[in-house]
Amino acid sequence: MKTIILDTNFLVDCLSWRVDFFRELERIIPFAYKLASVDKTLDELDAIITKGTQDVKIGARLALQLIMKKRIELIKTDKNGYTDTLILKAADKDTIVATQDQDLKRRLKAKGIPVVIIRQKKYLEIIPEP
Repeated sequence: MKTIILDTNFLVDCLSWRVDFFRELERIIPFAYKLASVDKTLDELDAIITKGTQDVKIGARLALQLIMKKRIELIKTDKNGYTDTLILKAADKDTIVATQDQDLKRRLKAKGIPVVIIRQKKYLEIIPEP
């Protein structure tokens, strides 16, 4: 079973743009998977709620609630360093990462890890196809 790691910006953008990423993931991924996020994501969401713009704050609040309600697995890290670096360390051949971060996408591509992205603020796409 593969693990899909959800990045902070992916969660916030999906919720801000009202993209149903649960349904979209089912549409684009034909095999069994589980959703996860690194524990540092919770810290980033808290920071966004404190300092972000109104639209982003709403998305961050919803993302926190969603992580708890849907019991999305939290990958334990040492919480030192950037979230992107922690995601790169956690990613392996059985991982797909959902992110909008350009630098992280480039680094994941170099490592051979598939990436889920949001297209046209409406639907998800996976690149490259697993």
